[in-house]
Order: sequence, then structure tokens, then C-alpha cells
Amino acid sequence: MGQNMNEVIVKNNINIENLIYEIRGVQVMLNSDLAKLYECANGTKIINLAVKRNIERFPQDFYFQLTNKEVLNLQSQVGTTKYSKMSRALPYVFTEQGVAMLTTIMFQLTDEEIKNFQGFKLKP
Repeated sequence: MGQNMNEVIVKNNINIENLIYEIRGVQVMLNSDLAKLYECANGTKIINLAVKRNIERFPQDFYFQLTNKEVLNLQSQVGTTKYSKMSRALPYVFTEQGVAMLTTIMFQLTDEEIKNFQGFKLKP
């Protein structure tokens, strides 16, 4: 039987519903969470580079960078130390349309393009 569209999607024992946050009145996902879902070997680096190399495909309503205040607010909402070890750079978040575009780009990358990302690789 097919999966009911109302069922929560789970990948690698990660409940995707728990990775969606509301920021600036929009539902978004963190680039770090997307890197885990896409099994990026080097975390957010390949995602950020893929966006930079395809910036024309990411209008402002597809993704944005969090402010310091938004990061602090997110940390308090989540109530864990998950975000206490964030990189010095402020994280990016992707809207539903941004996640769809990112997914398209990530799965269109060829092995050669991945090698050109300065050694960044998706996990096999």
C-alpha cells in the first residue's frame, strides 16, 4: 500500500516534522538539518556552495540568513544544546520552495561537480 500523504516523513530515524521551524512568519528548515538529511559528508559546506553557484535559482523568498537574535530565539525554543556549537557564520534557512529547489540541485550534481566543490562530497 502507498504511504498516506498525512503521515509524518521519517528518514534515517529523523522525524522531519521536528526539523521545521517558524521564523519571520514562514516555515523553514535549517541548512544544518538539510545537510544531515542529504547525508552531506562535510555538513553545510556543500549546501552553501551549491546555493552560491546557483544563486539565480534562489530568490529571497526561498532562503535567508538568520540574524543573531533569531539564532538566540531558536536556541531558546528548541531547548537543547543543538545550536550552541554552531559555526561562527550565521545559519541559512530554507522555505518549502527553497528546500524543493535545493533538492533538485543537490540530486543533479554530477561526480565531477562534487569534486569541484574543493573536495566536498555527499556520502555514498
